[in-house]
Amino acid sequence: MPMLIQNSSLTAEMVGKGFTVDLNKPLVFQVGHLGESYQEWVHTPILTEESPRFFESDFLEIFTRTVWWVVPLIWVPVALYFIRMSYTMGLTLALVVMLSVLGAFVWTFLEYCFHRFLFHIDTKSYWGNTFHYLIHGCHHKHPMDGLRLVIPPVEAAILALMFWYLYGILFTLSTRPVMFGGGLIGYVIYDMVHYYVHHGQPTKQSLKSLKKYHLNHHFRIQNKGFGITTALWDRVFGTLPKTKAADKRG
Repeated sequence: MPMLIQNSSLTAEMVGKGFTVDLNKPLVFQVGHLGESYQEWVHTPILTEESPRFFESDFLEIFTRTVWWVVPLIWVPVALYFIRMSYTMGLTLALVVMLSVLGAFVWTFLEYCFHRFLFHIDTKSYWGNTFHYLIHGCHHKHPMDGLRLVIPPVEAAILALMFWYLYGILFTLSTRPVMFGGGLIGYVIYDMVHYYVHHGQPTKQSLKSLKKYHLNHHFRIQNKGFGITTALWDRVFGTLPKTKAADKRG
């Protein structure tokens, strides 16, 4: 289990290759200097809800913080627009509903792949560390930072555009919009579930289990448990973490 740091008033936290990270200064262009020590540093969580500063520039800083409700506010109407587009192009209502569900299911696979193969890349170069910190490392370092948990709209729009063009290759003219819209619904569910398992207090057993499953990824076995909305793909690809009971038996 990684060491936890709860005192956010520290001014300097760790030295890597002679470099000290100053937590009271913008972090993004510091972390690259940690070199090979970056992975240990970024996986040593600070358990406060404070939102550290990323950039000196106030303009750039704006784009790094997002309140959770912005995600459904922006992307649900966009998703419904594309789903309706396929209906107006002649697909039956039943087929539109089925393909919307399929699109959301495809997203669960994409979420797993992103988390496992991109968000958890092993970096040690200056720009590699900097890139990793921006896309996911910051979340592992400050897992309770509620303003840097959901994907910022600008970043999400870039990814959405990429998938829109990819879906143009994979699907027909009429099925492309509904698969894309269903995927957006899946993405919204992903970001809302992710926010909830960090900041919510679930009462239903299913949500309690999901919260435990994800926090286990943060604080116990960080190279397993890559699913957010479902553990299905971890089961399929053998990255489902063992329970503590199983660890003791082993």
